Amino acid sequence: MNMISYKTITLRKGKEESLKRYHPWVFSGAIQRMDNGIEEGDIVNVTASDGSILGVGHYQIGSIAVRMLDFSERVIDETFFVERLQRAFDMRMTLGLVRTDNNAFRLVHGEGDFLPGLVVDIYDNTAVVQAHSPGMHFARNIIAEALLKIAGGLVKNVYYKSETTLPYKAELDPQNDYIIGNFDGNIAMENGLSFYVDWLKGQKTGFFVDQRDNRLLLQHYAKDRRVLNMFCYTGGFSFYALRGGAQSVCSVDSSEKAIRLTTDNVALNFPDDKRHRAVATDAFKFLAEMGSGEYDLIILDPPAFAKHKSALKNALIGYRRINAKAFEKIASGGILFTFSCSQAVSKEQFRVAVFSAAAQSGRKVRILHQLTQPSDHPINIYHPEGEYLKGLVLYVE
Repeated sequence: MNMISYKTITLRKGKEESLKRYHPWVFSGAIQRMDNGIEEGDIVNVTASDGSILGVGHYQIGSIAVRMLDFSERVIDETFFVERLQRAFDMRMTLGLVRTDNNAFRLVHGEGDFLPGLVVDIYDNTAVVQAHSPGMHFARNIIAEALLKIAGGLVKNVYYKSETTLPYKAELDPQNDYIIGNFDGNIAMENGLSFYVDWLKGQKTGFFVDQRDNRLLLQHYAKDRRVLNMFCYTGGFSFYALRGGAQSVCSVDSSEKAIRLTTDNVALNFPDDKRHRAVATDAFKFLAEMGSGEYDLIILDPPAFAKHKSALKNALIGYRRINAKAFEKIASGGILFTFSCSQAVSKEQFRVAVFSAAAQSGRKVRILHQLTQPSDHPINIYHPEGEYLKGLVLYVE
């Protein structure tokens, strides 16, 4: 007899082993039977073929059928979310991310914080919430209330932004809007630098907090260099380069809106600084047309070339092309920061693409750093799929 009255999904014999190793996903092919009436987004008990309880999770239609919330019997209510969110915040405090000069960080990174299907980024006193599963979508109001009860009342506003992250086949029709509070400013701070965050219409939650540590590393290398920031989005790498003493910084993005935001962010930190210029154009076109040796520090941080495995081949071609052009054009003694944020592209596949581009250029290239996502984007040790950001810092002779 189950302690909790959730409906039950029973696995095929032998398919419970991954859950016993705390992997948080149940694939549809592992299911032997389901209770009648289970609907997308429901909380379900998951049992082994012998009836023993394996845990509780959110059900959804698709290859990943259940995202596990806990590997025991328990009620998934506001108390559960308060507990998980507070633990996530406590870890960020331990990491030293909550400071007077830093109020932007990721509070919840899905499986990495034992809340699969949920992302929460904090910008000052506003939490931007993204659901990646129907279950988290249905729990959004409980999550919002829980956010107010943690971190000593740090969060005052909760903005829900899931129009582009939920499975479209679920037909959930999410509306981006404030669940709690309202707009009361959108300037946040990272390592002492201020920036505008466009969580209303910008990409992701409005800013890419996952590059914080890598931006700080770039600042270290920027002194007296001519910097080219490709796919600049809101200009994060650009204003770190300026603080690092760059001779000049050029920010490039295909989006006019991103360029305006970059210009505003640079002005917020370095008003009337003549070292910076911003260009709205296609990245491949810009690299093809610029002069050789014009820049001696280049950042390539493109959007995900492959969101799914089906796009992998074309993505690897894309990474090879863009890096080959950078190797061809960068000045001798230049430094290249190159990244992939495609989860479908493995670390090894990305390295091979970059190495192939280096060989194609005929330049001597050395690895200075191998980069990954920061500590507020933790990887659950039982869920290696959570590693998505790959980066290399290369010295090019």
